Amino acid sequence: MNQSTQFQSPSFHQRLASASLDCRRGTTQILQVNLGSLCNQACHHCHQAAGPTRRELMDWIPMQRVLELVEATPSITQVDLTGGAPELNPQFRCFVQALTQLEVQVTNRCNLTVLFEPGQEDTAEWLASNRVQIIASLPCYSGANVDQQRGDGVFSRSIQGLQRLNQVGYGQGPLGLDLVYNPNGAFLPGDQRALEATYRSRLREDYGIEFNQLYSIANMPIRRFAGELKRSGQWEAYQQLLQANFNEQAAQRVMCRNLVSVDYQGKLFDCDFNQALGFGPFKADIFERSHLDFANQKIAVGEHCFGCTAGAGSSCNGALEQQETH
Repeated sequence: MNQSTQFQSPSFHQRLASASLDCRRGTTQILQVNLGSLCNQACHHCHQAAGPTRRELMDWIPMQRVLELVEATPSITQVDLTGGAPELNPQFRCFVQALTQLEVQVTNRCNLTVLFEPGQEDTAEWLASNRVQIIASLPCYSGANVDQQRGDGVFSRSIQGLQRLNQVGYGQGPLGLDLVYNPNGAFLPGDQRALEATYRSRLREDYGIEFNQLYSIANMPIRRFAGELKRSGQWEAYQQLLQANFNEQAAQRVMCRNLVSVDYQGKLFDCDFNQALGFGPFKADIFERSHLDFANQKIAVGEHCFGCTAGAGSSCNGALEQQETH
């Protein structure tokens, strides 16, 4: 049974209708490019189910077409590279350098431990020299919580990765270093501002680490995390939690209104979560498009969308609102 349609009462469509919300796209400002599912980690919450055994990787042909479409769509100001671990794609550096020539902001979603993989020894310095902004995964400032979610020893290597990024200039000037918090379980994130203050204090005092912003992101009940919920008997309770905390204001600011997601083959989706489910692909892929502006196109939504609209809301750039959950 499709994970995005199991929970029907009330449906996400009904919640939108009751709030008189029409979920349509605005101007495309962010292009999120998934470079493939290969990753050196296999995190419990990963909505892409990425890992070391995955072999899906974007090759240069779709990358070249992405470059052409970015140039043909002047409204795009940011290209957000994700995966898997984007750095493990053999074409990663060539693609980044080509994007920087188009004068768009390039953001790389880094899991930090990839910086210590073979062949990645100079990646931190290379990213800094190309002025790539970094969004780094650090689900908690507690080592035990991170290792439980991401694997033994991940926290220690993540801290070392952050220290290395600080050493090459990240988090202390024009080179942005933002962190991502994910709850370690079937609950919603706490207040983003309070979490950021705690992260800043703990990381600075314990490890001498500086960063720019913290993004709190709810765990999406799809793919690997959905399996965890079902095995632990928490699936229904988590779905009910998301529905009970539906936030109309957050629904009006969801990232899919100005972001387009591209998978490793060049298929287009409203967001990375839809992409992970194969849910609602656009009628034309990147090879059939002359630009990437989809203004006023209806957004494909399903029950998984409660994950982005619960509580303070959730997006790839963190909370959408400041609101207490029920």
